[in-house]
Amino acid sequence: MALHKPNVHIDLSGWSPKYFPPSLVQHANTLLKNKVLFGSDFPVITPDRWLADLDLTEIRDSVRPLILKDNAVRLFGLDG
Repeated sequence: MALHKPNVHIDLSGWSPKYFPPSLVQHANTLLKNKVLFGSDFPVITPDRWLADLDLTEIRDSVRPLILKDNAVRLFGLDG
C-alpha cells in the first residue's frame, strides 16, 4: 500500500530493528526508502537500544538518515 498511496508511510515503532524481516530491510533500502519512518517505543525500547539494534541490520548507511529524520521532516513540512 505504501508503494501506491502517496500519504501512506511505514512506522517502525514497536519493534527492535534486530527483528525486522529481511523483506522489510530490502524494501527500506530500495523502493520504500522515502516512506519509512523511525518511531519511538519508549520506554519499552529506549532510543539508545533502538539505534544500537539498527547497527545490527543491513539498512544501508545512506538510508539511515532518511528513516531517522529526513523522511519525517519532508512528510510533516518541517524543512522550511
